[in-house]
Amino acid sequence: MASQQAELQDPEIRAALDRRVREEGETVVKGGTGWTSLEAQERLAEGRKKGGRSRTAESDKERAEKEGGVLIEPDEKQLQEAMKDISRN
Repeated sequence: MASQQAELQDPEIRAALDRRVREEGETVVKGGTGWTSLEAQERLAEGRKKGGRSRTAESDKERAEKEGGVLIEPDEKQLQEAMKDISRN
């Protein structure tokens, strides 16, 4: 496993793996299914190893309160206007 991690530090190997992900849609990192770059697959796999949280487990408001953040609600009028603009194009 250590030799495999050392190989992943080689820029040429990383570039080849990233090309396989981007051009061929291949999953090259176990647990990184469905992502479009080597780095994204690595982050996804790492998050899964750490027991990443599901966004459906709690509401955004609950998460913001628990983590000491602030939830910014969208302005409904601006949102509706933006949706109208999108549908016109």
